Amino acid sequence: MGNQLLLACGMAAGPLFTATYVLVGVRRRGYKPLRHPISSLALGPAGWSQTVSFICAGLLSLALSVGLWRDGPSRWGALLIGVWAVGLVGAGIFRTDPVRGYPPGTPDQPGRQTRAGALHDLFSLVAFLALAVACFVLALTDSLGWAIYSIASGVLFAATMVFANTAFDQNQRLAHLGGLLQRTAITIGWTWLTLLAVRTLHT
Repeated sequence: MGNQLLLACGMAAGPLFTATYVLVGVRRRGYKPLRHPISSLALGPAGWSQTVSFICAGLLSLALSVGLWRDGPSRWGALLIGVWAVGLVGAGIFRTDPVRGYPPGTPDQPGRQTRAGALHDLFSLVAFLALAVACFVLALTDSLGWAIYSIASGVLFAATMVFANTAFDQNQRLAHLGGLLQRTAITIGWTWLTLLAVRTLHT
């Protein structure tokens, strides 16, 4: 596969993932985007759409990591993007547990974590950590402006993910904003990754 096509896959991953969770979320009964995590969209009869979104975004990101390995500014950065990709695929294969009253009829407080739920959380954590570190590793591979943007993205991505996870872990002050915080983090991360693919494609 040509390197330009691999990098183009990376450009498409974020927008496709974002469009999927937005469109699926507005149509899902009982789902509250400001409160519930994106992963919860994989639960229920129509959950396959979000599962497919996770896996496709992961495979597209994996293609990007190969392109970066071949023609990118840092092989360590490429490896970290690859870890992010594998984490997304794993998070798609293993579904999260119900949280914060979704799907409708489940308790607001989480019950005992299932094996699939634990693996989903593990893959997600690995993915988020890899992407945050990638922002810093790839910060100093280009202009000063890119370095500042990358470092800021890494800090904000990590901070908003910590707050989102705190909200999902039953922090009452943040509970109603968990979904919003997570979406903010995901948007920061995907935007940085998309711009990375664009910059590499045009260098």
